[in-house]
Amino acid sequence: MESLEKFFALDFVQNAIPCLIVALLAWALIRARREPLWAEAYRRLGRNPVAVAAIVVIGIYGLVAFLDSIGTTDKVSQDRTTVIDRLFEMPKEKTYSAPFASMTTGEPKPSALKAPGRHIMGTDGVGADVFYRTLKGARTAFIISGLTTLIITPVGLILGLIAGYYGKFWDDIIQYVYTVISSIPGILMQIALVLVLGKGIWQICIALGAARWVGMCRLIRGETLKHRDREYVRAAKALGVSDLRILLRHILPNLLPVIIITVTLGFSGLALSEAILSYLGIGVDASMGSWGNMIDSARDELAREPVIWWNLTSASIALFVLVLAFQTLGDALRDAIDPRLRS
Repeated sequence: MESLEKFFALDFVQNAIPCLIVALLAWALIRARREPLWAEAYRRLGRNPVAVAAIVVIGIYGLVAFLDSIGTTDKVSQDRTTVIDRLFEMPKEKTYSAPFASMTTGEPKPSALKAPGRHIMGTDGVGADVFYRTLKGARTAFIISGLTTLIITPVGLILGLIAGYYGKFWDDIIQYVYTVISSIPGILMQIALVLVLGKGIWQICIALGAARWVGMCRLIRGETLKHRDREYVRAAKALGVSDLRILLRHILPNLLPVIIITVTLGFSGLALSEAILSYLGIGVDASMGSWGNMIDSARDELAREPVIWWNLTSASIALFVLVLAFQTLGDALRDAIDPRLRS
Protein backbone atom coordinates (compact mmCIF):
# COMPACT_ATOMS: atom_id res chain seq x y z
CA MET A 1 0.00 0.00 0.00
CA GLU A 2 2.86 2.37 0.78
CA SER A 3 4.40 1.86 -2.66
CA LEU A 4 1.02 2.50 -4.29
CA GLU A 5 0.65 5.64 -2.20
CA LYS A 6 4.00 6.94 -3.41
CA PHE A 7 3.16 6.03 -7.00
CA PHE A 8 -0.17 7.85 -7.07
CA ALA A 9 1.32 10.78 -5.16
CA LEU A 10 3.61 11.50 -8.11
CA ASP A 11 2.64 14.56 -10.10
CA PHE A 12 2.99 12.87 -13.47
CA VAL A 13 0.48 10.16 -12.48
CA GLN A 14 -2.07 12.69 -11.20
CA ASN A 15 -1.56 14.88 -14.25
CA ALA A 16 -1.91 11.91 -16.59
CA ILE A 17 -5.43 11.05 -15.39
CA PRO A 18 -7.27 14.11 -16.88
CA CYS A 19 -5.18 13.70 -20.03
CA LEU A 20 -6.17 10.01 -20.18
CA ILE A 21 -9.85 10.87 -19.78
CA VAL A 22 -9.67 13.41 -22.62
CA ALA A 23 -7.80 10.90 -24.81
CA LEU A 24 -10.32 8.11 -24.13
CA LEU A 25 -13.26 10.39 -24.90
CA ALA A 26 -11.62 11.52 -28.16
CA TRP A 27 -10.86 7.92 -29.14
CA ALA A 28 -14.41 6.82 -28.33
CA LEU A 29 -15.89 9.66 -30.39
CA ILE A 30 -13.72 8.88 -33.43
CA ARG A 31 -14.22 5.12 -33.18
CA ALA A 32 -17.95 5.26 -32.64
CA ARG A 33 -18.60 7.41 -35.68
CA ARG A 34 -17.36 4.57 -37.89
CA GLU A 35 -20.04 2.18 -36.63
CA PRO A 36 -23.45 2.50 -38.39
CA LEU A 37 -25.53 1.99 -35.25
CA TRP A 38 -23.46 4.42 -33.21
CA ALA A 39 -23.46 6.91 -36.08
CA GLU A 40 -27.26 6.92 -35.89
CA ALA A 41 -27.04 7.59 -32.16
CA TYR A 42 -24.65 10.46 -32.88
CA ARG A 43 -27.13 11.99 -35.30
CA ARG A 44 -29.92 11.78 -32.73
CA LEU A 45 -27.64 13.26 -30.09
CA GLY A 46 -26.60 16.08 -32.41
CA ARG A 47 -30.21 17.05 -32.96
CA ASN A 48 -30.72 17.52 -29.23
CA PRO A 49 -29.66 21.11 -28.37
CA VAL A 50 -29.69 20.41 -24.62
CA ALA A 51 -27.31 17.47 -25.10
CA VAL A 52 -25.01 19.57 -27.29
CA ALA A 53 -24.93 22.29 -24.63
CA ALA A 54 -24.09 19.68 -21.97
CA ILE A 55 -21.25 18.34 -24.13
CA VAL A 56 -19.87 21.86 -24.59
CA VAL A 57 -19.98 22.50 -20.82
CA ILE A 58 -18.25 19.20 -20.04
CA GLY A 59 -15.69 19.94 -22.74
CA ILE A 60 -14.89 23.30 -21.13
CA TYR A 61 -14.41 21.64 -17.72
CA GLY A 62 -12.26 18.95 -19.32
CA LEU A 63 -10.17 21.57 -21.10
CA VAL A 64 -9.57 23.42 -17.83
CA ALA A 65 -8.56 20.17 -16.09
CA PHE A 66 -6.29 19.29 -19.03
CA LEU A 67 -4.60 22.71 -19.08
CA ASP A 68 -4.11 22.51 -15.32
CA SER A 69 -2.32 19.17 -15.80
CA ILE A 70 0.33 20.34 -18.24
CA GLY A 71 3.09 22.74 -17.28
CA THR A 72 6.70 23.06 -16.25
CA THR A 73 8.58 22.52 -12.99
CA ASP A 74 11.16 25.00 -11.78
CA LYS A 75 14.50 23.22 -11.33
CA VAL A 76 15.49 25.31 -8.32
CA SER A 77 12.30 25.68 -6.27
CA GLN A 78 10.60 22.52 -7.68
CA ASP A 79 7.37 24.52 -7.95
CA ARG A 80 5.12 23.42 -10.78
CA THR A 81 3.47 26.05 -12.98
CA THR A 82 0.61 24.96 -15.21
CA VAL A 83 -1.08 26.70 -18.12
CA ILE A 84 -3.99 27.69 -15.84
CA ASP A 85 -1.48 29.25 -13.41
CA ARG A 86 0.02 31.36 -16.17
CA LEU A 87 -3.34 32.46 -17.55
CA PHE A 88 -5.44 33.08 -14.43
CA GLU A 89 -3.26 33.34 -11.32
CA MET A 90 -3.53 36.78 -9.72
CA PRO A 91 -1.29 38.47 -7.16
CA LYS A 92 -2.41 37.74 -3.61
CA GLU A 93 -4.27 40.50 -1.83
CA LYS A 94 -4.28 41.33 1.86
CA THR A 95 -7.65 39.77 2.70
CA TYR A 96 -11.22 39.51 1.42
CA SER A 97 -12.44 41.60 -1.47
CA ALA A 98 -15.80 41.51 -3.25
CA PRO A 99 -16.16 40.66 -6.97
CA PHE A 100 -14.76 43.40 -9.23
CA ALA A 101 -13.89 45.48 -6.14
CA SER A 102 -10.99 47.90 -5.90
CA MET A 103 -10.71 47.85 -2.09
CA THR A 104 -10.57 45.10 0.54
CA THR A 105 -13.72 44.07 2.44
CA GLY A 106 -14.32 43.63 6.15
CA GLU A 107 -11.35 45.64 7.44
CA PRO A 108 -11.74 48.67 9.70
CA LYS A 109 -9.67 50.60 7.15
CA PRO A 110 -10.05 49.09 3.66
CA SER A 111 -6.89 49.10 1.57
CA ALA A 112 -6.39 49.27 -2.18
CA LEU A 113 -6.02 46.00 -4.11
CA LYS A 114 -2.97 45.08 -6.17
CA ALA A 115 -5.25 44.08 -9.09
CA PRO A 116 -8.32 46.35 -8.74
CA GLY A 117 -11.38 45.22 -10.69
CA ARG A 118 -9.71 42.04 -11.95
CA HIS A 119 -10.91 39.60 -9.29
CA ILE A 120 -14.18 38.67 -11.01
CA MET A 121 -15.26 36.43 -8.10
CA GLY A 122 -13.44 38.32 -5.35
CA THR A 123 -10.74 37.00 -3.03
CA ASP A 124 -10.79 34.77 0.05
CA GLY A 125 -9.45 35.31 3.57
CA VAL A 126 -5.80 34.85 2.55
CA GLY A 127 -6.20 37.08 -0.49
CA ALA A 128 -6.25 34.32 -3.14
CA ASP A 129 -8.37 34.87 -6.25
CA VAL A 130 -11.60 32.85 -5.88
CA PHE A 131 -12.13 32.38 -9.62
CA TYR A 132 -8.60 30.96 -9.95
CA ARG A 133 -9.22 28.57 -7.04
CA THR A 134 -12.49 27.48 -8.66
CA LEU A 135 -10.71 26.64 -11.89
CA LYS A 136 -8.12 24.60 -9.96
CA GLY A 137 -10.93 22.49 -8.51
CA ALA A 138 -11.84 21.09 -11.94
CA ARG A 139 -8.60 19.09 -12.14
CA THR A 140 -9.19 17.49 -8.74
CA ALA A 141 -12.77 16.58 -9.67
CA PHE A 142 -11.64 14.92 -12.89
CA ILE A 143 -8.76 13.08 -11.18
CA ILE A 144 -10.97 11.66 -8.42
CA SER A 145 -13.89 10.84 -10.71
CA GLY A 146 -11.71 9.43 -13.49
CA LEU A 147 -9.52 7.25 -11.29
CA THR A 148 -12.52 5.96 -9.31
CA THR A 149 -14.35 5.15 -12.54
CA LEU A 150 -11.33 3.13 -13.68
CA ILE A 151 -11.66 1.15 -10.43
CA ILE A 152 -15.46 0.75 -10.40
CA THR A 153 -16.02 -0.22 -14.03
CA PRO A 154 -13.75 -3.32 -14.28
CA VAL A 155 -14.79 -4.63 -10.84
CA GLY A 156 -18.52 -4.16 -11.42
CA LEU A 157 -18.31 -5.41 -15.00
CA ILE A 158 -16.36 -8.61 -14.27
CA LEU A 159 -18.38 -9.58 -11.18
CA GLY A 160 -21.68 -8.72 -12.89
CA LEU A 161 -20.82 -10.83 -15.95
CA ILE A 162 -19.78 -13.79 -13.79
CA ALA A 163 -22.89 -13.60 -11.59
CA GLY A 164 -25.29 -13.18 -14.50
CA TYR A 165 -23.76 -15.73 -16.86
CA TYR A 166 -22.84 -18.60 -14.55
CA GLY A 167 -25.51 -18.11 -11.87
CA LYS A 168 -25.98 -20.63 -9.04
CA PHE A 169 -22.94 -20.70 -6.72
CA TRP A 170 -21.13 -17.67 -8.20
CA ASP A 171 -24.34 -15.66 -8.33
CA ASP A 172 -25.14 -16.43 -4.69
CA ILE A 173 -21.65 -15.45 -3.51
CA ILE A 174 -21.52 -12.17 -5.45
CA GLN A 175 -25.09 -11.25 -4.49
CA TYR A 176 -24.28 -11.88 -0.84
CA VAL A 177 -21.20 -9.64 -1.01
CA TYR A 178 -22.90 -6.68 -2.67
CA THR A 179 -26.03 -7.03 -0.54
CA VAL A 180 -23.91 -6.71 2.60
CA ILE A 181 -22.06 -3.70 1.16
CA SER A 182 -25.23 -1.98 -0.05
CA SER A 183 -26.79 -2.36 3.41
CA ILE A 184 -24.15 0.05 4.77
CA PRO A 185 -24.90 3.75 4.11
CA GLY A 186 -22.51 4.82 1.37
CA ILE A 187 -21.30 8.04 2.96
CA LEU A 188 -20.58 6.29 6.28
CA MET A 189 -18.60 3.58 4.51
CA GLN A 190 -16.60 6.16 2.58
CA ILE A 191 -15.81 8.15 5.73
CA ALA A 192 -14.77 5.00 7.61
CA LEU A 193 -12.46 3.83 4.81
CA VAL A 194 -10.83 7.25 4.43
CA LEU A 195 -10.25 7.44 8.18
CA VAL A 196 -8.68 3.96 8.14
CA LEU A 197 -6.61 4.38 4.97
CA GLY A 198 -5.68 8.02 5.54
CA LYS A 199 -6.16 11.17 3.49
CA GLY A 200 -4.98 11.24 -0.10
CA ILE A 201 -6.18 10.84 -3.68
CA TRP A 202 -5.58 7.09 -3.87
CA GLN A 203 -7.29 6.48 -0.52
CA ILE A 204 -10.33 8.55 -1.52
CA CYS A 205 -10.63 6.64 -4.80
CA ILE A 206 -10.50 3.30 -2.96
CA ALA A 207 -13.17 4.48 -0.52
CA LEU A 208 -15.44 5.73 -3.30
CA GLY A 209 -14.84 2.64 -5.43
CA ALA A 210 -15.59 0.25 -2.56
CA ALA A 211 -18.99 1.87 -2.05
CA ARG A 212 -19.90 2.53 -5.69
CA TRP A 213 -19.13 -0.70 -7.59
CA VAL A 214 -22.31 -2.35 -6.30
CA GLY A 215 -24.63 -0.38 -8.58
CA MET A 216 -22.61 -1.22 -11.69
CA CYS A 217 -22.39 -4.90 -10.70
CA ARG A 218 -26.13 -5.23 -10.05
CA LEU A 219 -26.99 -3.57 -13.36
CA ILE A 220 -24.57 -5.70 -15.41
CA ARG A 221 -25.79 -8.87 -13.69
CA GLY A 222 -29.40 -8.11 -14.61
CA GLU A 223 -28.53 -7.34 -18.24
CA THR A 224 -26.39 -10.48 -18.53
CA LEU A 225 -29.23 -12.61 -17.19
CA LYS A 226 -31.41 -11.32 -20.05
CA HIS A 227 -28.80 -11.96 -22.74
CA ARG A 228 -27.53 -15.38 -21.67
CA ASP A 229 -30.78 -17.09 -22.78
CA ARG A 230 -31.02 -15.29 -26.11
CA GLU A 231 -30.87 -17.29 -29.33
CA TYR A 232 -27.46 -16.01 -30.41
CA VAL A 233 -25.88 -17.15 -27.12
CA ARG A 234 -27.52 -20.57 -27.40
CA ALA A 235 -26.30 -20.89 -30.98
CA ALA A 236 -22.75 -20.00 -29.91
CA LYS A 237 -22.86 -22.65 -27.16
CA ALA A 238 -24.16 -25.24 -29.62
CA LEU A 239 -21.21 -24.49 -31.92
CA GLY A 240 -18.79 -25.10 -29.04
CA VAL A 241 -17.73 -21.49 -28.49
CA SER A 242 -15.96 -21.01 -25.14
CA ASP A 243 -17.62 -19.10 -22.31
CA LEU A 244 -14.94 -16.40 -22.34
CA ARG A 245 -15.46 -15.78 -26.05
CA ILE A 246 -19.24 -15.65 -25.61
CA LEU A 247 -18.86 -13.09 -22.81
CA LEU A 248 -16.36 -10.90 -24.66
CA ARG A 249 -17.59 -11.16 -28.25
CA HIS A 250 -21.35 -11.60 -27.88
CA ILE A 251 -22.67 -10.39 -24.52
CA LEU A 252 -20.27 -7.53 -23.69
CA PRO A 253 -20.86 -5.54 -26.93
CA ASN A 254 -24.59 -5.59 -26.19
CA LEU A 255 -23.92 -4.15 -22.74
CA LEU A 256 -21.85 -1.20 -23.98
CA PRO A 257 -24.80 1.26 -24.13
CA VAL A 258 -25.70 0.44 -20.52
CA ILE A 259 -22.07 0.78 -19.42
CA ILE A 260 -21.59 4.11 -21.19
CA ILE A 261 -24.77 5.60 -19.74
CA THR A 262 -23.97 4.32 -16.23
CA VAL A 263 -20.42 5.68 -16.31
CA THR A 264 -21.63 9.05 -17.60
CA LEU A 265 -24.26 9.39 -14.89
CA GLY A 266 -21.90 8.12 -12.18
CA PHE A 267 -19.06 10.50 -13.07
CA SER A 268 -20.86 13.53 -11.69
CA GLY A 269 -21.84 11.64 -8.53
CA LEU A 270 -18.19 10.87 -7.84
CA ALA A 271 -17.25 14.54 -8.18
CA LEU A 272 -20.04 15.38 -5.75
CA SER A 273 -18.83 12.71 -3.28
CA GLU A 274 -15.30 14.13 -3.37
CA ALA A 275 -16.68 17.56 -2.54
CA ILE A 276 -18.66 16.10 0.37
CA LEU A 277 -15.60 14.35 1.81
CA SER A 278 -13.51 17.51 1.44
CA TYR A 279 -16.30 19.51 3.09
CA LEU A 280 -16.14 17.08 6.03
CA GLY A 281 -12.39 17.66 6.30
CA ILE A 282 -11.28 14.20 5.15
CA GLY A 283 -10.86 14.90 1.45
CA VAL A 284 -7.85 15.96 -0.58
CA ASP A 285 -5.03 18.02 0.86
CA ALA A 286 -5.72 21.70 1.36
CA SER A 287 -2.90 22.57 -1.07
CA MET A 288 -4.88 21.02 -3.94
CA GLY A 289 -7.72 22.92 -5.53
CA SER A 290 -11.03 21.46 -4.39
CA TRP A 291 -14.57 22.76 -4.44
CA GLY A 292 -15.26 20.85 -1.24
CA ASN A 293 -12.38 22.61 0.53
CA MET A 294 -13.70 25.95 -0.70
CA ILE A 295 -17.20 25.21 0.60
CA ASP A 296 -15.74 23.99 3.91
CA SER A 297 -13.70 27.16 4.39
CA ALA A 298 -16.74 29.29 3.54
CA ARG A 299 -18.95 27.93 6.34
CA ASP A 300 -17.99 30.61 8.86
CA GLU A 301 -17.91 33.36 6.25
CA LEU A 302 -21.71 33.47 6.02
CA ALA A 303 -21.88 34.55 9.68
CA ARG A 304 -19.55 37.52 9.14
CA GLU A 305 -20.62 41.10 8.74
CA PRO A 306 -20.56 41.89 5.88
CA VAL A 307 -21.43 38.42 4.56
CA ILE A 308 -18.68 36.82 2.44
CA TRP A 309 -20.85 34.97 -0.08
CA TRP A 310 -18.68 34.74 -3.19
CA ASN A 311 -16.38 31.89 -2.07
CA LEU A 312 -19.31 29.56 -1.40
CA THR A 313 -21.23 30.74 -4.46
CA SER A 314 -18.37 30.21 -6.90
CA ALA A 315 -17.58 26.66 -5.75
CA SER A 316 -21.25 25.67 -5.53
CA ILE A 317 -22.07 26.95 -9.01
CA ALA A 318 -19.04 25.19 -10.51
CA LEU A 319 -20.04 21.88 -8.91
CA PHE A 320 -23.73 22.31 -9.74
CA VAL A 321 -23.08 23.04 -13.43
CA LEU A 322 -20.75 20.03 -13.83
CA VAL A 323 -23.20 17.64 -12.15
CA LEU A 324 -26.14 19.01 -14.16
CA ALA A 325 -24.22 18.71 -17.44
CA PHE A 326 -23.29 15.06 -16.83
CA GLN A 327 -26.82 14.16 -15.72
CA THR A 328 -28.29 15.86 -18.79
CA LEU A 329 -25.81 14.14 -21.10
CA GLY A 330 -26.55 10.76 -19.51
CA ASP A 331 -30.28 11.15 -20.09
CA ALA A 332 -29.68 12.26 -23.68
CA LEU A 333 -27.35 9.31 -24.31
CA ARG A 334 -29.99 6.91 -22.99
CA ASP A 335 -32.58 8.38 -25.35
CA ALA A 336 -30.19 8.26 -28.33
CA ILE A 337 -28.70 4.80 -27.76
CA ASP A 338 -31.64 2.76 -26.46
CA PRO A 339 -33.83 1.79 -29.45
CA ARG A 340 -36.86 1.35 -27.18
CA LEU A 341 -36.77 5.07 -26.30
CA ARG A 342 -36.36 6.37 -29.85
CA SER A 343 -39.32 8.29 -31.20
